[in-house]
Amino acid sequence: MNILIFGPNGSGKGTQGAIVQKKFGVPHIETGVIFRENISKGTELGKQAKGFIDKGELVPDDITVPMILNRLKEADCAKGWLLDGFPRNLIQAEALWGALQKENIQLDYVIEIILDRGTAKKRIMGRRLCAVDNNHPNNIFIDAIKPAEKNGKMVCRVCGSEKLSTRADDQDEAAIDKRHNIYYDTKIGTLAAVNYFKERVKVIGLDGLPGVKEVSESLMAKLG
Repeated sequence: MNILIFGPNGSGKGTQGAIVQKKFGVPHIETGVIFRENISKGTELGKQAKGFIDKGELVPDDITVPMILNRLKEADCAKGWLLDGFPRNLIQAEALWGALQKENIQLDYVIEIILDRGTAKKRIMGRRLCAVDNNHPNNIFIDAIKPAEKNGKMVCRVCGSEKLSTRADDQDEAAIDKRHNIYYDTKIGTLAAVNYFKERVKVIGLDGLPGVKEVSESLMAKLG
């Protein structure tokens, strides 16, 4: 089963991707990891990508797409894959689709987690990190994982630690808005890419407002 997954920052896309990976036993492929692996291994594409990255420039699609295709052809992808983080815009969607068609690689599903921009932003800014374990989920804006209270103070809902903090980039509204400007753009941005795929493959739309359990149950029912 070959899948693309989309969702704005704050939608729980990474969490749902991990659930799909575990359920179907397919690799969760992120473009950032592909870049790092190609650069560390010194592949020809990695060397080309590093040249752009070192100059603070975006890596062109004619380098990124072949990197992705090479990854999708690896042995662990024989039974399927879940691609996350690409494409981010309409042009990239067209390039990826064309490359998949040329290589006769089937795309079975596109998952779209639907969440309004205001809620997505609040969820990002509501994240709280536990000093004991950053994987303990705490978010002041999500009822299911709100921090607990002890003596009038917020504590980790999992272990009770009183040391909860925020990540600097989670509180950077300008950075959040910049990422969301790209995602919610229906003309040339990420949502334009989603709409492009709607004309070509089955797109599974998921309401991102409920809790993780409810969203994953809905997803699994639709994936069959």
